[in-house]
Amino acid sequence: MSTIRTRRAAVLAVATVTAALVLTACGGDDSGHAAAGHGTSASPSTSASASAGHNAQDVSFAQGMIPHHRQALEMAELAADRASSADVKDLAARIEKAQDPEIETMSGWLKAWGEDVPAATGSAESMPGMDHGADAGMPGMMGDADMAKLEKASGEAFDTMFLTMMVEHHEGAVAMARTEKAKGAYEPATAMADDIVTGQTAEIEEMNKLLG
Repeated sequence: MSTIRTRRAAVLAVATVTAALVLTACGGDDSGHAAAGHGTSASPSTSASASAGHNAQDVSFAQGMIPHHRQALEMAELAADRASSADVKDLAARIEKAQDPEIETMSGWLKAWGEDVPAATGSAESMPGMDHGADAGMPGMMGDADMAKLEKASGEAFDTMFLTMMVEHHEGAVAMARTEKAKGAYEPATAMADDIVTGQTAEIEEMNKLLG
């Protein structure tokens, strides 16, 4: 009888060990599934990060809009001393307030992307990669002769010249922004482009009213 009991005890011991091994294996499978689950949950964020990337259009937009904005600021700064209309001076101040921070933001994008930031000259020559001149690269950009005329003007003559030139300048910026909205991939850039379209279209209407 003792031999039978010994055998039964041995069998129970083996069964206990086997059960423990099975439970351990199951626990391992569960942890594996959990790890796989974490891996799956990470993939959407990875995809989101990739989708938040920029493309060549975003670079072109920033490199083109920076000097375009800079020239608008040059024109707006002239209004402080030369404009006779309070409305023109107010408009110029609003243009400076809106566009100066956008220049800083776009410059930051280009630096982060490892791209060239246009030199602060306000001319088409400051735009990396632009080989077709100001008219092709930046619609609405004023030439040196136009800027020289504006600098020499004052009073009502300045007001009329400033508004006429700025309408054309804004129309160029709106065209560039619409291209960015259609072809850009970087969401902050396309959002800025949308703001430019909305804001500058409203200012174009305002300036046309002031021109009568």
